[in-house]
Amino acid sequence: MSATEPPLARTQNAPLERYELVYRAISGVVMAVAAVAGVYGGGLIYCAIVAVAAIAALREWHRLINGGPRHGVSAEMLATSLSVVVAIGLIYAQHRAGLPTLVVAVGGVFAGIFALFHKKSVPLHMLGAAYIGGPALALVALRQDYVHGGWIVLGVFIAVWAADIGALFFGRLIGGPKLAPALSPSKTWAGFYGGILLATLAEALYVALLGGNIANALIFGAILALVGHMGDLFESWVKRLFRAKNSGGLIPGHGGMLDRIDSLLFAAPVAAGLVFVAHFDPLAGVLW
Repeated sequence: MSATEPPLARTQNAPLERYELVYRAISGVVMAVAAVAGVYGGGLIYCAIVAVAAIAALREWHRLINGGPRHGVSAEMLATSLSVVVAIGLIYAQHRAGLPTLVVAVGGVFAGIFALFHKKSVPLHMLGAAYIGGPALALVALRQDYVHGGWIVLGVFIAVWAADIGALFFGRLIGGPKLAPALSPSKTWAGFYGGILLATLAEALYVALLGGNIANALIFGAILALVGHMGDLFESWVKRLFRAKNSGGLIPGHGGMLDRIDSLLFAAPVAAGLVFVAHFDPLAGVLW
């Protein structure tokens, strides 16, 4: 909290800060249930949940670039959101990534055109399509187009959630040197390593319960935790660039949708790359 913030603002924000962990825990459970239900509730349900989350994140992204909460739905947001929804529908129907990826790119181009017309940041508005649309397509492709796809997606969620929890817990428990004070003054090296450790162990336990290869799980969890931290720092940089504490207020205890999925936005494409490009199976050995 800024030292120059008025006393009234401090008083109004005190209850939220006091019960931040409670709000985060409740919101986290609700979102975890929604994610698991989406993974195993059927293709259309899962795609719908991914699309809704992507739209909420795109709304916050473009609103942040355009100047804050007073800017609700923008032409840039409509362009990228429409392209991502269409792309998700295409990848669900065709099981191919080529055309959906092109559609997302076209959405980014139109967002850049609208941004140029509105005299806003063209590169950042265009980036929104790839930054949020790419991970959305990766999550849908993993769920549909790979053996044990649902289990792999759940493993991605577990690694990202565990890394976030570990970073929060160890960071507050141990404290110590700051990870990147210029970007996020609350993040510490203890939280960084603690998040990677917890994600690695959680992924290993998850895969072990499924009867899979624990060594692969350790590698998968560590990589996703590392890139997840990078995603968290990237969003912190964007918020610092536009002098915003949170991307929004949609989720109690977390801020906006982007604040909740910033790690996942980096982890999901990396997971898809490991599976589809490197042919790395994090669930090797699972027979069902």
